[in-house]
Amino acid sequence: MIIRTKKPQRTLGLDEPIRHESHKTPVTRRDFIAQGFKTGPAIIAAPSALAMLIGSDNARAMAPDLEALLGPAACNIQAGAGKIPFICFDLAGGANLNGSEILIGRDGVPTNFLSTQAYATLGLPGNMTPGSANAASPTNNFVNTEFGAAWHSDGAILRGMQASTQVATRANVNGYGIAARSENDTGNNPHNPMYGINRIGADGQLLTLIGSQNSDSGGNSMAPVAMMNPAARPTKVDRASDVTGLVDTGELGTLFANQDDAIAVLESMTRLSHSKANLAQTQLAAQQDADVKKLVRCGYLKSTYLADRFRSPAALNPNLDPHIVAQASQPAGVTPIFTAAEYNNDGEFRKAAAIMKMVINGYAGAGTVTMGGYDYHGQGRNTGETRNFRAGRCIGACLEYAARMGKPVMIYVFSDGALSANGAVNNTPDGRGKLDWASDNQSTAASFVLVYKPGAAGRPAMVNPNRLQIGSFSNGGAVVTTSSPAANAVNLLVETVLLNYMALHGEQGNFPTLFPSHGLGGTATRDGLTMMAPIVNGTVSNPV
Repeated sequence: MIIRTKKPQRTLGLDEPIRHESHKTPVTRRDFIAQGFKTGPAIIAAPSALAMLIGSDNARAMAPDLEALLGPAACNIQAGAGKIPFICFDLAGGANLNGSEILIGRDGVPTNFLSTQAYATLGLPGNMTPGSANAASPTNNFVNTEFGAAWHSDGAILRGMQASTQVATRANVNGYGIAARSENDTGNNPHNPMYGINRIGADGQLLTLIGSQNSDSGGNSMAPVAMMNPAARPTKVDRASDVTGLVDTGELGTLFANQDDAIAVLESMTRLSHSKANLAQTQLAAQQDADVKKLVRCGYLKSTYLADRFRSPAALNPNLDPHIVAQASQPAGVTPIFTAAEYNNDGEFRKAAAIMKMVINGYAGAGTVTMGGYDYHGQGRNTGETRNFRAGRCIGACLEYAARMGKPVMIYVFSDGALSANGAVNNTPDGRGKLDWASDNQSTAASFVLVYKPGAAGRPAMVNPNRLQIGSFSNGGAVVTTSSPAANAVNLLVETVLLNYMALHGEQGNFPTLFPSHGLGGTATRDGLTMMAPIVNGTVSNPV
């Protein structure tokens, strides 16, 4: 039975905190983020001062003998580590990601629709279920496949992605949903895959990882303990100036009016370090001696290249990128993803922009955008819709920026928990006639993946065109916990994402070697979890 509310709740502001009478008073960092009392500021991870400094062709031309000191390509001076840029979105609090958003159906097929009652649990009234008649749609239903994956055509995240992308970009995107339970209101969900992405080889020219919190995982949700690498623990950055501040020649920049003079000093220091390294470490074994020398030499060499290539920190500044935000003198033919008003008034847009610029350009290897305030049950459907729409704007911005830069990108979206609706229809403009979210419900949880591939060939191809999701939902609207290894264990969900990241490089055969204690079974089981064909060729070794 449909119950109509007499007085719908007002839409909470995008950054207005959520107060639940049924929840304990927020006391921890993740409590405050989930309920929107704190946002998820951007952070950047640098494993060490030596490892973060990589150089440029200009400096190489100025001192061609420097790299010769070390041997060809010894310091892996290149734009990133050659892996596909990876960005994940951590929607803190337990967001709705399926049914009303991406479609995950029965028996492994998104369009094998669930029951009407199941969709009511997932927030949709009977006249808005995916298969319902919809005269406004060319397919006469509520299914949209512009981004490859089947999506509810009125999904808030979908509408946000549409607002941030061009039609041509959408035509080169494909994706899939993953049915996977996630515990509610706990910090014990090991959702964050970035350490694993780095183990596979993702690294950046300036930084290793980008995340959203000053935590061991770099995000709101924790990382699987077995994958954590203390050398890659994130460091907090929450503004564009923190990104541009990563490139600084220190006092050298103030001593010389000409930046070339500062570079020349760094070159001399590099040569001196080479000479000193030959005299030092005489008591070490030969291999250990060589490793120490290489570490010292590469540190100076990369510092020199870095200082020359990024002598203007503005090159890293998302605030000055006309593809991201409108400039006072906007280049002809370039339409910014965000208007100046949108960008200046919304910190989540600025945070997502900083991360996507660093990752997609290869300056960082992988990143997490944590967005707070997604524990929105009991606040009216209108509040949930506006927050999901903003997440969609940020996700779409990453896809669109990748298209502008001609780079691929893999985006993974997850949330710590999920929720279910009651029978109350919310007819406010933002509620859009959908059902109000009533309570936490870990059985309705899901994640999803989107991949952008540049070029004229169109979307990334699915390995099996009949396999368009991982796992399944029951006809009643709950995760079938036996439908995949990922369905009932969040750590295996992370491993499933990592397997699919490797598959985009054609490297899934190396998965057991990199993750020897994995829980994804044998080759046949892993092949059944692999969704997309490779979009890049060849293996790139980890940078020094």
